[in-house]
Amino acid sequence: MTDMAPPPAEVSIITTYRCHMRCRMCGIWANPTDRRREIGAKELEVLPQLKFANLTGGEPFVRRDLEDIVEVLTRKAPRIVISTSGWYTERVCRLAEKYPHIGVRVSIEGLSEKNDELRGRKGGFDRGLRTLLALKEMGVKDIGFGCTVSDDNPVDMLALYRLSRALGMEFATAALHNSYYFHKQDNEITRKETVVEHFRRLIESLLKENSPKSWYRAFFNLGLINYVRGRPRMLPCEAGSENFFVDPYGEVYPCNALEDRYWKQSMGNLRATTRFENLTGVIQSAIGASSTCN
Repeated sequence: MTDMAPPPAEVSIITTYRCHMRCRMCGIWANPTDRRREIGAKELEVLPQLKFANLTGGEPFVRRDLEDIVEVLTRKAPRIVISTSGWYTERVCRLAEKYPHIGVRVSIEGLSEKNDELRGRKGGFDRGLRTLLALKEMGVKDIGFGCTVSDDNPVDMLALYRLSRALGMEFATAALHNSYYFHKQDNEITRKETVVEHFRRLIESLLKENSPKSWYRAFFNLGLINYVRGRPRMLPCEAGSENFFVDPYGEVYPCNALEDRYWKQSMGNLRATTRFENLTGVIQSAIGASSTCN
């Protein structure tokens, strides 16, 4: 046991594949999990002490036991962020009232018309923004937008960034990609230079801010430019060593961006062990395989 590698410091838990949205870039909604088999709060007790935990989906707020899951994670990690569509404003605010230090990132793909087109539900932008404004009024600090950039929304991505700055909220970006997590294998950015140009404008704006966090985000977005262009990643992959994913049935993976055509293997199941450390060695052995990701 003395030479066993330490457990990763960050986890993202895919609470469910059930989702009421119909996002163009994601097939989760067409592949819902069986709610009776989804991993529960007690089964997450096996997780190690962490620095950060992300709860995502699907839509985490369709889980009626989400509060129980958050309660467990408050004892495992000092920072918890929930990724959501923001559709269920009352549920989000009720949870934030009990746990005011949680973070919330509302996935919004553009301004009103563009967001509702890409996320497949009319009124999605209004509900998401309403949720964020309600959280801000409650005094919740760790809130903001999350945007997946594709051929369809680079202009709106910049508008969302400006809106987030005006509201004093966080702004996170990702580039369109495929993975087992999204149940998609046909996502592709074809207007590469247009997308790259708008990422460059975002980077320029971030560098003008008097904030080391914004400068780090500028560097992160530079990495997204590399990804869009198919170039090697700028930093070593930490999948399986610093972070890992848990799917709705308790399977542990080093990364959420795995693709069957390259490599995909579970490191084990939380339900099959009483000590997370038993999975650590297996996780470490997969780092080389997962490092082929861009």
